[in-house]
Amino acid sequence: MKGALRLNEPMAKHVSWRAGGRAARAYVPVDLEDLAGFLKALPQNEAVLFVGLGSNLLVRDGGFRGTVILMHAVLNQVRVENERIYAEAGVASPKLARFSAKHGFEGAEFLAGIPGTIGGALAMNAGCYGAETWEVVDEVLTIDRHGELRQRKPADYEISYRHVALRETAPRSPLPAPDEFYVAAWFKFPHGDGALSQQRIKALLQKRISAQPLNHPNAGSVFRNPPGDFAARLIEASGLKGKRIGGAQVSEKHANFIVNLGDATAADIESLISLVQDTVRRERGVVLEREVRIVGDSVSGSGEEHEQ
Repeated sequence: MKGALRLNEPMAKHVSWRAGGRAARAYVPVDLEDLAGFLKALPQNEAVLFVGLGSNLLVRDGGFRGTVILMHAVLNQVRVENERIYAEAGVASPKLARFSAKHGFEGAEFLAGIPGTIGGALAMNAGCYGAETWEVVDEVLTIDRHGELRQRKPADYEISYRHVALRETAPRSPLPAPDEFYVAAWFKFPHGDGALSQQRIKALLQKRISAQPLNHPNAGSVFRNPPGDFAARLIEASGLKGKRIGGAQVSEKHANFIVNLGDATAADIESLISLVQDTVRRERGVVLEREVRIVGDSVSGSGEEHEQ
């Protein structure tokens, strides 16, 4: 292996909430070939978690007893290929937006408002300002637990709001444990006015700054918007703006954000998430679904590794 293997890695360094436990192992690959070799060498029963900017992730205080693959700024190639833009999974979404505008394409501006990497945006069909990631995807490159690479088209997936899943009819690995992870994608954008696109990016970023609590660590929108409504409206209408548990607080600026005021534990954040869900269900009759992923063990848990 050419990359760096770290033991007992503090995951608070790698998630945007700046809270949570440690990973038993963390690997930083040097390139795609090195990543493939590392995955081939891992025991097939090893739990694996791919992490980009950690902007949609909470690792419980008891930590993650598997292996984390740290992708941000590692798989970071972005280039124009035959009228498409190729971007690897570690590329930050705003970087792809700026690259697209610089090279005379339009339609990538919304990516500037997604505070994560391309890998994360593909995994959850991230979106904002009325657009979603998979609307502009032409093809993806995946890697499985055996280090095998595959190119796939959107037709291989079931895609909806904040949801992407491989179809049962899609070709799969003939070997056991065929879990696949996104390592790159080819995006299709129309040619346009790059300068105008750059202006739109600036305007969207300014809108984000004015509307979101960026002065405190957070993970972006915590809950999905229910059909025909907004999670933030429901949370605010339930009287939860400013609600605190320990160092975690429902943002007073945007109710669909939970912020770390400086000393929040993962347990504080998870407890506040549950409180919001319970209160909105009781007060408004709506079940809020999380956007954020929660993994690992609680400090007082049974010791069984689990994730939600």
